[in-house]
Amino acid sequence: MADIGFYHLTRTGPDQALPALLGRTLAAGQRAVVVCGSAERVAALDTALWLCPEPDWLPHGTAASGHAELQPIWLDTTDAAPNGARFLFLMDGAASTRLEGFDRVFDLFDGNDAATLAAARDRWRVAKAGGHALSYWQQGARGWERKG
Repeated sequence: MADIGFYHLTRTGPDQALPALLGRTLAAGQRAVVVCGSAERVAALDTALWLCPEPDWLPHGTAASGHAELQPIWLDTTDAAPNGARFLFLMDGAASTRLEGFDRVFDLFDGNDAATLAAARDRWRVAKAGGHALSYWQQGARGWERKG
């Protein structure tokens, strides 16, 4: 079973929160796959990761750049892990049918949107029913705070 963290974004958007989490993933010697809601979102995130100031280097790739097996971070619209990632990041309300195939799952969602919040609660219920270990994190004034 996967260790699934739900990350409630209240202070920044996912493009600002994701780089720090990916930086920690790479620092831990792990690979990541980031699942986005659309191909346009993959392209936008690709650009955002190249331009982010902190961390200043997040090597990654997409289907457009190819060579998934060489990429420590892979951006896609499917939850496959062609780069051998054990960490999965779910963006834009994306879900996975392969949660058990990952060691850690990060579900980032906008807590300022009622529909997005309700969808995250549904994903929580499904993951809990699946027997996964769940944690809930919320952005606070000093960074991520683990809740309940």
